[in-house]
Amino acid sequence: MADNSQTLPKAVVLLSGGLDSTTVLAIAQSEGYECHTMSFDYGQRHRSELKAAENVAKQFGAKTHRVMQVDMRNIGGSALTDDSIDVPTGGVEENAIPVTYVPARNTVFLSYALALAEVIEANDIFIGVNAVDYSGYPDCRPEFISSFEAMANLATKAGVEGHKLSVKAPLMHLTKGQIIQQGNALGVDYSLTTSCYQADGEGRACGICDSCRLRKQGFADAGVSDPTIYQTN
Repeated sequence: MADNSQTLPKAVVLLSGGLDSTTVLAIAQSEGYECHTMSFDYGQRHRSELKAAENVAKQFGAKTHRVMQVDMRNIGGSALTDDSIDVPTGGVEENAIPVTYVPARNTVFLSYALALAEVIEANDIFIGVNAVDYSGYPDCRPEFISSFEAMANLATKAGVEGHKLSVKAPLMHLTKGQIIQQGNALGVDYSLTTSCYQADGEGRACGICDSCRLRKQGFADAGVSDPTIYQTN
């Protein structure tokens, strides 16, 4: 069989190893993209999500998978990058930005993805941000995504030369349950994913942090069995 990979449009997919970004990778692949995945070792509390991202990239046959080293722990300001700040376990608070927000994280991540997109001549970047079950993060809003896309086309050689760059956020207006249903239909194995803010050394989820709560509720709403291994199992 002839290799037609060169004819496929290329996309950079930001892949954390979590539920949302894995679903986005499945969506990008289903839309016919040659996917180049990118994860970040940014000083987060655990490395389980990086291993999950590697396994997911392999499962979906990503053309390339990169792990970028970005020391955001040296900046701190978040429960995910500063061990002196406790991970919240009381549930998502309405109209509040939680301490798990990592300052400028998605701006930094998208900037790296943009650089790779230019180099490999990809016109599309996929990110799994969500404005419904997004925990109040300001860099998960549609206004942020549209603003970054506008900046990307002003700040790059590709954009200036007329090769429009697009930032795609296909989960933006979906609930967690809807995301899981879509991923389930695309064959996503959610047992490979890690969403917990404080997973243990074996990758088992705590079951009580805000991310675990959203994930649990999502599976319940979707009517799909939760394959997550919890520390209390």
